[in-house]
Amino acid sequence: MGKASKVPSPSIDVCKFRRGGHCIGCSMTKVQKKMFKRLKRPDHQAAFVEMLIHQQSDLGKYRHWADAYRRKCRKRGARPTVRRPADAG
Repeated sequence: MGKASKVPSPSIDVCKFRRGGHCIGCSMTKVQKKMFKRLKRPDHQAAFVEMLIHQQSDLGKYRHWADAYRRKCRKRGARPTVRRPADAG
């Protein structure tokens, strides 16, 4: 187990770009989706997911994403990088 596993894409397969060009499922823009695909290092991918969590918090209405992403990670055998928020405000 020497190599870190790849972080699954933050997309939860909704892919409807509304809300000012942001996906209603994950909050990524089309440019951000392409950017994540180009990231190869798991630490960079995890940092991107962390940035996305902050973006979702700023935009609001993305409470559904964290649970859906955790399920996706478990299904793919990856360790989720998402923690439950202390205050789901």
